[in-house]
Amino acid sequence: MKVSLSWLRDYIPIDTDVAGLADAFTMAGLEVEALTDRYAYLERVVVGRIVDISAHPDADGLSLCRVDVGSESKAIVCGASNIEKGHLVPVALPGVQLPSGEKIEAGRIRGQVSEGMLCSEAELAIGTDRSGILLLPQNETPGRGIAAAMGLCDIVFEFDLTPNRSDCLSMIGIAREAAAILKVPLKVPTVDLPGGGTPIGDLASVTIEAPDACPRYSARLVSDIKVAPSPFWLQDKLQSVGLRAINNVVDVTNFVMMETGQPLHAFDFDRLAGHRIVVKKAKEGDTFVTLDGVNRSLPPDALMICDGKSPVAVGGIMGGLDSEIEEDTAHVLIESAYFNPVSIRRTAKGLGLSTESSHRFERGVDPEGTIRALDRATRLIADLAKGQVAAGVIDKYPTPVSAQAITLSVNRTNRLLGTAFTPEQISSHLQSIELAVEPVDGNDTLRVVAPTFRVDLKRPEDLMEEVARLSGYNAIPTTHPVSQVIAKKRNKRLRVRDMLRRVLAGCAFSEIITYSFIGANACDKLLLAENDRRRQVVTILNPLTEDQDVMRTSLLPGLLDTMFRNAAQRNDNLMIFELGNVFFNTPARELPDEVEMISALWTGAHRGGCWLGKQRPVDFYDVKGVVESLCRALNIGKVRFKAPDDTEYPYLRPGHTAQVIAKNDTVGVVGEIGKNILAGFALKQPAFCFDLNFDCLVDLAEEEKRAKPISRFPATDRDVALIVNEAVEAQAVLDFIHSRGQELIENIEIFDVYKGAPIPSGKKSMALKLTYRSFKRNLTDSEVNDIHKTIIGQMLKEFDAQLPTK
Repeated sequence: MKVSLSWLRDYIPIDTDVAGLADAFTMAGLEVEALTDRYAYLERVVVGRIVDISAHPDADGLSLCRVDVGSESKAIVCGASNIEKGHLVPVALPGVQLPSGEKIEAGRIRGQVSEGMLCSEAELAIGTDRSGILLLPQNETPGRGIAAAMGLCDIVFEFDLTPNRSDCLSMIGIAREAAAILKVPLKVPTVDLPGGGTPIGDLASVTIEAPDACPRYSARLVSDIKVAPSPFWLQDKLQSVGLRAINNVVDVTNFVMMETGQPLHAFDFDRLAGHRIVVKKAKEGDTFVTLDGVNRSLPPDALMICDGKSPVAVGGIMGGLDSEIEEDTAHVLIESAYFNPVSIRRTAKGLGLSTESSHRFERGVDPEGTIRALDRATRLIADLAKGQVAAGVIDKYPTPVSAQAITLSVNRTNRLLGTAFTPEQISSHLQSIELAVEPVDGNDTLRVVAPTFRVDLKRPEDLMEEVARLSGYNAIPTTHPVSQVIAKKRNKRLRVRDMLRRVLAGCAFSEIITYSFIGANACDKLLLAENDRRRQVVTILNPLTEDQDVMRTSLLPGLLDTMFRNAAQRNDNLMIFELGNVFFNTPARELPDEVEMISALWTGAHRGGCWLGKQRPVDFYDVKGVVESLCRALNIGKVRFKAPDDTEYPYLRPGHTAQVIAKNDTVGVVGEIGKNILAGFALKQPAFCFDLNFDCLVDLAEEEKRAKPISRFPATDRDVALIVNEAVEAQAVLDFIHSRGQELIENIEIFDVYKGAPIPSGKKSMALKLTYRSFKRNLTDSEVNDIHKTIIGQMLKEFDAQLPTK
């Protein structure tokens, strides 16, 4: 938003320096981005005295002038006839770029040297007379800058307004803020319309068919006008804020919009079919040629201003070619309306079209200000275009917008701002920007009615902000809130997540983050059954690539793809993990089910080669040990490993896979990836993985760790070797021993498993070490032997086992 100081002074007296006013605006919440002098282009235009004039030898109508510009004299060729020797005139020196875009350079004109240009007031954009050179008072000094000589200085403020301050998208809005800051009165133009004329109701009509998008539509009619260029003062006002002058009718609508913030539109009344205005919404497939000559496809429900036959404007955004003001226009219908900001914003975005009008309507204009702006524009058009105003006004306003009262607590305001304002001080600040304030219930409560042009004031907190900024943010003392600070314990999921990351990092794993999108063929690569839940994928409507067209239901494809990329770079030793969500399509719900998982992959060597020992490849028990470390870190007890059904995890090698079970809940799986799966991902090296349900880990994690006393009595060990069927799981043997309820058994360890001669085919030897200890007394050998013998007998019977022969 640009605001010129000269225009601003039409509404308030300003005696302070410009820089101080800019700082005051910024401290009041209206940030001033830049200050520029709109006459800066006159820097190299100086006062010159004509010391000699002679006719151009090779061109009739041109003169050769010798001009004193202070420090030197310049030879200048001029075609004006109103200059004489001794006249003081403006001289544009080489390097000046005039407002027309013409750049002055030294050169030759018809063979004669010309080192500048004598200028008219129109060429300097300080007037409209272009009939001759501007003649300056004789008391001026040659060489002095023309801007200083003529007192030409007009600073332009460039504001960076926040979207909620639509009231400041006008000169009066900024002037209102300046009046409150400087504590000076605000002078708003008054309008006195001429009487008489034909009633407008006999000449035109307005119908609103979309009151939700157009709550108010007002119009006036001016007849017998003469379209012509605007007077200089009007052109200058528009030019000061960066708008181009067009003609006296259009310029007035732009002037009033910049002055009041209310966008207006002028229609050629004779080109409105039926002399009617109908406000309605566009239909699917409708098109419209806007004022810029572009045929636009209209978004559904775009608000259109129509005449008796067809659309003539896109409501609140831009008019159409069929009703624009032209040189032969004799009658104009002036529109001043209030449009729903949401409707205008949606239409402007759909059209990809932003205008000064839409910029204001999108943020909200004053619904009560339509008539004031309409009357102002009507009077100016009648005066400048010599027209006759039709009697009365059309004002369709089915549901008037009323100002809302807000209750403001003085004590709460001071508590939140850290201030000590009295009710009178708060009232004074709010009243300075035209808010109505009256005390209620003693001195603590104020009833505040915000004017309709302040669409951003809806809550007590909004009023508190107004008090703070109007008093000056720098005037509010620094205070510290009095509160009891209690450290809040982090969410359990975050704590468990951090713990898992620390443990895996300690095990030398590196965390990776892969895309949540995978290829649709990933389920086939994993050989998942048709009824496997992991085939319930969510299809992506706009995939990044063909290989990322579904949401992942497993983290394993991402790990295998990462292994492939590392193998391609000859990095064969890889320890990686990922913690992330997988997604399952749920037809009965709009959103998929999200389950957080933690998965890891280990391939290559167990540890790097070293002179201390030979390098060996990683195996199933290494990865199983990592899972045990994770469960131990989370204090999850009673963790067991059980062989799953071969069809449940088709991507893992049978016999080298175990389900992870804790407290009778299946947490996940650990195992070796099948060779056929690796081949599907173009991998040759064996790889091991685990895939755990993070949600289950969170539920099972015991963060409170309890110390267990150490027995002061010695332990004693007993070994036993059993020959059992190969199908017998070690976990089953351990579970059986624990189920016997022998409280003296402190620990059970499997220290050897052997198959081969002399063990019979289909059998295996399993050697266990049982540690016995009591917390109350010393154990005797005979007592331990009896317990050990009993347990061996029970295992022989339970597992159809036998003891090895010597």
